[in-house]
Amino acid sequence: MKLTTTTQISVDGVMQGPGGPEEDERGVFERGGWAHFDNEAGTVMDEIYQRADAFLFGRRTFDLFAGYWGAMGPGSGPIADSMNTRPKYVASTTLTAPRWEDTTVLRGDLAAAISELKAKSGGELQVHGSGALTRWLLENDLVDEMTLITVPVVVGQGARLFPETGPDLALDLVESRVDSKGVTIQVYRPAGRPQYATA
Repeated sequence: MKLTTTTQISVDGVMQGPGGPEEDERGVFERGGWAHFDNEAGTVMDEIYQRADAFLFGRRTFDLFAGYWGAMGPGSGPIADSMNTRPKYVASTTLTAPRWEDTTVLRGDLAAAISELKAKSGGELQVHGSGALTRWLLENDLVDEMTLITVPVVVGQGARLFPETGPDLALDLVESRVDSKGVTIQVYRPAGRPQYATA
């Protein structure tokens, strides 16, 4: 399977609480609910979820998604139906009894466990949100493709996808489009370390 990540971010790189203020209130964050899509971007999101063969989560995003999407019944929509009918994996050292059906907790050597999942036949092992996990996957060269859905807003506070200091990474642009509200959907493939100019 190809490991893909999908992240909604603001122009200033914030990924915290795109859907609403109650979604993620860590730290001093009062600006949740900044992601607004038109029908085109919503259709793209539906298509992304429908391509998944399995999902991989960090613990915080897993709890959020399980409480929301996991509570929906069959026929609730493309995203809910996809998430509730495909295998789910969560990276956690503390979760013991996940309540969301068809969920496996990954413990121990996470890189080896994810490499095993990637070696299975199939289309996509998808990561949505899960900022800490996404950063770790990138640092460990486990991401095959990343989609950034950039909303034209500067949030000005909140957790960012990429920290102020961290590893560097070159990206090849695979696909780019923009919807009627200026939301850009860009698909990248990691391409090793960037090349820097010499003096």
